[in-house]
Amino acid sequence: MNRRSAAEAYEKVPTSIFESSSAAAASLAKEVRELIEARNKEGKPAILGLATGSTPVPFYRELIRLHREEGLSFKNVITFNLDEYYGLGSDHPESYYRFMCDQLFDHIDIPKENIHLPSGTVPGDQVFEHCRQYEEMIDAAGGVDFQILGIGRTGHIGFNEPGSSRESLTRRITLDRITRQDAAADFRGEENVPRFAITMGVGTILRAKQIVLMAWGENKAGVVSRAVEGPVTDAVSASFLQDHDTARFFIDQAASRELTRIKLPWLVGPVKWSPSETRRAVCWLSSTYKRPVLKLTDEDYNEHGLSDLLSEQGPAYQLNIRIFNQLQHTISGWPGGKPNADDTFRPERAKPYPKRALIFSPEPQDAIVSIGGTIDRLIEQGHDVCLVSMTSGNLRVPDSEADKFASILQELATASPEGWSEQTEYARHILRLLEEKGPFGEDPPAVRQLKSLILRGELRDAAHALGLPPEKVQFLNLAFYEAGRYRRFKPTHDDTAQIVTLLREFKPHQIYATGDAADPSSVAALCYRGIEAALAELQSEDWSAACSIWLYRGKEKALEPWEIDMAMPMSPNQLERKARSHTRYQSLTTIEKDVVRSNQSTAEQYDSLGLANYEAMESFQRNRRA
Repeated sequence: MNRRSAAEAYEKVPTSIFESSSAAAASLAKEVRELIEARNKEGKPAILGLATGSTPVPFYRELIRLHREEGLSFKNVITFNLDEYYGLGSDHPESYYRFMCDQLFDHIDIPKENIHLPSGTVPGDQVFEHCRQYEEMIDAAGGVDFQILGIGRTGHIGFNEPGSSRESLTRRITLDRITRQDAAADFRGEENVPRFAITMGVGTILRAKQIVLMAWGENKAGVVSRAVEGPVTDAVSASFLQDHDTARFFIDQAASRELTRIKLPWLVGPVKWSPSETRRAVCWLSSTYKRPVLKLTDEDYNEHGLSDLLSEQGPAYQLNIRIFNQLQHTISGWPGGKPNADDTFRPERAKPYPKRALIFSPEPQDAIVSIGGTIDRLIEQGHDVCLVSMTSGNLRVPDSEADKFASILQELATASPEGWSEQTEYARHILRLLEEKGPFGEDPPAVRQLKSLILRGELRDAAHALGLPPEKVQFLNLAFYEAGRYRRFKPTHDDTAQIVTLLREFKPHQIYATGDAADPSSVAALCYRGIEAALAELQSEDWSAACSIWLYRGKEKALEPWEIDMAMPMSPNQLERKARSHTRYQSLTTIEKDVVRSNQSTAEQYDSLGLANYEAMESFQRNRRA
């Protein structure tokens, strides 16, 4: 077992935190390269266990770079993939065979006969024998030298859902509801996600000589903490890695946020008490005691490892008042700044008024769902608001919505006394395309266009419910989205150029954006990087230097009170108006539907700290550009 520092005392698996997923991928690819070269010298093949999903994509791209630019050969590599959806053929666009070809195999020199994945089309009465043979092939190759893993929201590795035993072997498994929800966008609706998969078992995985589990983004932080610091349990199959002698976790900073050394560093060693760490500690102490900030005592601090903070910034009474005031100053019902008011302690400056506020929404639903209350407030307070959907979002629209629209159009055309021959033919064409491609086929361009138009209508309708007129809603339709699929997007400079043009034309005083803490391969993260690149290109322009950037959470975990720079309170009526705007969308995910409750939870947290009791709050962090 690797030796670890005192700061890592709570961690039962060696865990390396990298600045970014690309840095982690580069480090891991270097190790794999060294393994391949060492096996070549021994005259033996390197046996790799590979994973799918968005997590390993940066790693695979680095392997491709090593092959193309540095001559790394994969001719002496044998691979075994963890899993495959049961019921999908290798030519299906969402099969893991197709994924691996797109992301790795088609770009390196690995012999086809060296590639192994479970079959998704083996007849039901032959599944057991197929799984047994897969185990035998791994053993016959000498066992996996290096196993690459990701981790699901339920803590699964491979498709070993909660309840999988430590001794489990390759088998067919029923997919968990959360796992199927997470895959819904890939399959254009949860109803299209296969219910079964064939996966290596936990026991199969644990036989690998080396194991590295990768995790990116804030949404993985909680389950990473449970796997690394929690008990070994079949409720989190990744926790079984604690029993493996060489297993390690490679994670980015966002995925590390729930580890004790990051979240509660004062419990593991000395802390440099920055303003943010101080605020975090006081909020944590308040929540631990379930006592308002102003009622914390010297004894409370001393008994919970915060004596250093108290000696440096105490006594408790003065420290409590300072932190209470900081938290109170984050609350503002004037997200665009309050005109003709002292803005010394307000999150947003008073001038200029009115402001030009640019709201970036990665997909058409993101901004309305996440910060609809703030959009409503900005409009109400007279600011010039422009809402921009950066992508069309057509990949998230289920076939049933396109079918419904085409069927209604066909009925209208048939009932029209004028006889809408063109409309009738268009509707029949769409219905024919949907039938021909089936539930799992690629959407033809005409179907994607219709789905884009459906979402445009929903966004305009939702924006109108908040008081935003149609001409204030724009659609960038960034090319990376139109040319790709989830987990397989490749942004180009042209995408950034579109954002540059928009920013230069609008010259915003405020920007609202999301994606900074998202999975690096997600639509939100890719759009955010495009915004960052565009702003870097425009940083010499006067308006850019004066523009404030507010970051909101989308599908990621809501901000904690200590992280919040602006908390925008909502009354019951305002929250209801936001909830009504959500009903304009026909296909929100479970996470998106829960945002209203998340807004209420943020307000409850502020209330528990001893601050004002509001119905709900939307929260933001300030982007502190260098």
